[in-house]
Amino acid sequence: MKQQEILKIESLKKSYESGQPVLKDVFFTLEKGEVVVVVGPSGCGKSTFLRCINMLEPIDSGTLQFKDQVIDRNSRDVYEIRQKIGMVFQSYDLFPHKTIMGNILLAPLKVQNRDKKEVTAEAEKLLERVGLLDKRDAYPRQLSGGQKQRVAIVRALMMHPEILLLDEITAALDPEMVREVLQVVLELAKDGMTMVIVTHEMEFAKAVADRVLFMDQGVIVEESRPEEFFTSPKTDRAKQFLNTFHYEAI
Repeated sequence: MKQQEILKIESLKKSYESGQPVLKDVFFTLEKGEVVVVVGPSGCGKSTFLRCINMLEPIDSGTLQFKDQVIDRNSRDVYEIRQKIGMVFQSYDLFPHKTIMGNILLAPLKVQNRDKKEVTAEAEKLLERVGLLDKRDAYPRQLSGGQKQRVAIVRALMMHPEILLLDEITAALDPEMVREVLQVVLELAKDGMTMVIVTHEMEFAKAVADRVLFMDQGVIVEESRPEEFFTSPKTDRAKQFLNTFHYEAI
């Protein structure tokens, strides 16, 4: 049975100011509860693709539609839509002068004008879920990279997003810290969170993805289920990309 289509992208094009194309005629749909993992070589347009979905980057042409709303960076309801499409970056972007709880509560209180008692209780519950309730009064400088990234995920979840975009969230972490962050994402996937994830962690992609997109030079070269992509890629370019990871593993 077909799920509810939550995001639809048609003929998306994006270029740098120099005129060099980043995304070339990208078509993409996302269903509610689906986890799509985007893989590909560095510089192929993966992160720009996520930033365009969240309207952090203006597009040159094409259409982005969230449910029944066309996403327009200049529309009056752009901030309302952006709250429904959360994003977590590899650099955490936590405010250093605020405590962990202060970072988490800021947007729900200031942007959504929610009740402080209610959001504090929710924040404590989420921090406990990711194993960081005891760090609620600590400052970002007192946390490891893995802990800061888990806080960043909690901060995004506090806005009650309907789609969560994760952009290379383990890229800046030591190998020992990667697993603790990916475990949180796996649990979110099991709970039915709709996600688009850019990652270089191939084993993680196999475990979490409902669908894999392989991008190269600004286009979606291949799209398939993970068991098909990682065992029998259809294109020579995807085979070459996966062989690189196989070589590195050896």
